[in-house]
Amino acid sequence: MPDVIQLLSDHIANQIAAGEVIQRPASAVKELLENAVDAGATDIQLVIKDSGKELVQVIDNGKGMSPTDARMSFERHATSKIRSIDDLFTIRTMGFRGEALASIAAVTQVELKTRQPASETGTRIIIEGTEVKLQEPCAVNAGTSISVKNLFYNVPARRHFLKSATTELRHILDEFTRIALANPAIGFRMWNNGTEQYHIQPGNLKSRIVSLLGHTYEKNLVPVEEDADVLKIYGFIGKPTAATRTRGMQFFFINGRFIKNNYLHHAVVQSYEGLIEKDSFPFYVLFLEVDPSRVDVNVHPTKQEVKFEDDRLMYSYLMAAVKHALARYNIAPSLDFTLSPEIQQLDSVRLPYTSRQREETEKGYLYNTFSGQNQAHIIERKDSLKQWKELYEIAQAPESKQLAVDSGQSAVGTEQYNGSQPGSVTLPSHPTELHNSAETEARGNNNMMLLHGSLLATTVKSGMMLIHIRRAQERIWFERLLAEWDSRNAPSQQVLFPISFELQPQDALLLNEVLPDLAGIGFDIAHFGQNTFVVQGIPAGMPSGDEKEILDEVVEHLKHESSEGVHKRTEQLLAHMARRLSRNKHAIQQPEGRQALIDELFACSQPEYTPSGKKVFVMIRKEDLDSMLE
Repeated sequence: MPDVIQLLSDHIANQIAAGEVIQRPASAVKELLENAVDAGATDIQLVIKDSGKELVQVIDNGKGMSPTDARMSFERHATSKIRSIDDLFTIRTMGFRGEALASIAAVTQVELKTRQPASETGTRIIIEGTEVKLQEPCAVNAGTSISVKNLFYNVPARRHFLKSATTELRHILDEFTRIALANPAIGFRMWNNGTEQYHIQPGNLKSRIVSLLGHTYEKNLVPVEEDADVLKIYGFIGKPTAATRTRGMQFFFINGRFIKNNYLHHAVVQSYEGLIEKDSFPFYVLFLEVDPSRVDVNVHPTKQEVKFEDDRLMYSYLMAAVKHALARYNIAPSLDFTLSPEIQQLDSVRLPYTSRQREETEKGYLYNTFSGQNQAHIIERKDSLKQWKELYEIAQAPESKQLAVDSGQSAVGTEQYNGSQPGSVTLPSHPTELHNSAETEARGNNNMMLLHGSLLATTVKSGMMLIHIRRAQERIWFERLLAEWDSRNAPSQQVLFPISFELQPQDALLLNEVLPDLAGIGFDIAHFGQNTFVVQGIPAGMPSGDEKEILDEVVEHLKHESSEGVHKRTEQLLAHMARRLSRNKHAIQQPEGRQALIDELFACSQPEYTPSGKKVFVMIRKEDLDSMLE
């Protein structure tokens, strides 16, 4: 038998290795920007075309490279950062593996120009698919300019699996934002298809956050600063009002390197417990400085996952730091025994207490009550507290009694369960018959009761029906939005005061992409400025005031949209909108609202299930009810 195992050629091995490091244009952007930071640059420029598929160029004013180093930088495992095995445990630079440029060169056409400040001439190198085509002296500014063209030109199968231009651009903006946040002392510029997207001056962390993420955060930043023996934490968190329903505004940096860590994220979220809604995400940009020997950054080729020597210790320190910041700035509940300067300037505090004022005060009933021994608890005047007592007595009444008064009917409606009542029918088993029977029996029935604020119980001849209110509203809204979409003539309810809001650039790209879809269901949204939008109209029947939250959730849904969801985007978008709009609890507080809910539900083409397939209502047979009491 002939031997079948053989070594791969360097060309194929490099292409395979490139798959670990260069997954999309954003991967090349990340590696090139990190190299520029490691080179000591104070000004970095990023130029992209066609979402990085055609061109990714990074220009920096760093220390540059000699002709030999420029050529060696494209060899696999060639690095200036590692000299011994011990260096792996004290890493503070961004790149260190020596794989970035070799991986990029394996699947692109690369042109490198570089010059050291002390040299008169620079070096120009052209490489295509790991093969050096040209190396020659050239005139170039001090620093390095590297252009990556036609990504995956020699691996068409991988180029085919790249996402849409919008998706790839979003990933590039993500990487640019992370590196720019981590290095506020460096100036950054970015061009996209010839248009300048960012021009950020060097500054402090706060100004960098505002420049990158939007001016809406300027007044919502709370500084965090804790310095312990094993860990230093600094940065900013957002006030509870800055929490959004979208992910993506949460940034962790370990020793200047962006990481993703769900465990640490949970520590921050727990610190906001009771301050933000359950489905909201707090804003934070937090830097953790820790001894490199206590953290392993060599876990994943992208270097965005790390392992700590003691996860629990990091968790505890981080939670304590965030809670301390919230309390220190009077955001979390805390006791403050200091007297406000504004109170100290009041006349009642500043001016002397006259004898006339003392006499008038002593005539009041409050003074007499509190000055009498053992009388401090008697502060009541019957005429002033009579109405409060009546309200208290009403609040203490049994719930069923209140419901009966509210609906004008008996609380349970036991007369409907009488087996001898004429006209009782058997519950049909076929789904179509079930819908028809349920519709016939439920419509026009005034005998309804609200259970636990989320269920609606109504009696029918064949037993009892339980309706899940939120799911029923979801089905109603979905079919309403779908009908409006199909008619392409959805009415828009103009808002009295247009609402403007600013999004992160990545989120603005997503929302801008679905504006035509939103217009089809009644939203009137205008793109106003680079990342700013103005809501001028909303779908008819939608409660006002929730526009920003609804659009945030739409963006969050689009972020996690599957490839299948892109083809079914309209249906998925309408289902998500219906789910968000179904949170209106006020519509069923009155009996007429409950009856309207039932009427609209059974007017739907599929009243039994939500768009996601969950049951909307259930029928309980009278026989089953009787058997419960046997």
